[in-house]
Amino acid sequence: MIDPVKLSGPMLPPASGTARQLVVLLHGYGSDGRDLIALGQYWRDSFPDAVFVAPNAHEVCGGNPFGYQWFPLDLERDISRLVGADTARPVIEQFLADLWAQTGLAPEDTVLIGFSQGAMMALDTGLRLPKPLKGLIAFSGMVIAPERLRGEIASKPPVLLIHGDMDEVVPVIGSEAALPLLLDLGVPAQLHISPNAGHAIAQDGLDAATAFLKQHL
Repeated sequence: MIDPVKLSGPMLPPASGTARQLVVLLHGYGSDGRDLIALGQYWRDSFPDAVFVAPNAHEVCGGNPFGYQWFPLDLERDISRLVGADTARPVIEQFLADLWAQTGLAPEDTVLIGFSQGAMMALDTGLRLPKPLKGLIAFSGMVIAPERLRGEIASKPPVLLIHGDMDEVVPVIGSEAALPLLLDLGVPAQLHISPNAGHAIAQDGLDAATAFLKQHL
């Protein structure tokens, strides 16, 4: 029997000393948990009861051996996303289940946030969980295989899509197309577009995410 893959990465305990919320941060292709835990450091004082966790993805990155990937970037991007998501999703689901068991918290206490490839996996995983999360934030992402999601969506947490309109890595159409899809599926989704922003988290996008967290955490 093959042992299940276990994720690990940096964690910030709650500033208050009492964990009442959980924020899980999924990094982008070629990065690692240390990159996105910076968001936790930014938000920690505003959300003192939140635990922030930023796991490293389960695969060493093919394009950067010092980073990690949720799935490879093959020439056939649509296929690599689809196959890769099916591989990464159960790993993330198990990581969340372990966190909930360890902390005594639950899906309804949890916000899942991702950037780029991590945003794709946050949407892919979070909308298939049987119990809804407190919220989902996807920076510079897209929905993988929209028609499959229509048949497999299992919960409908609030979703905030954030994207730079000058993004050349994951074009803004990814989030623009996701919004009507999610609304059609009954997901309370909203879209924030950062003007003149590339493949990064602009300050106005960060402000929109902070407002979303204050509303839902």
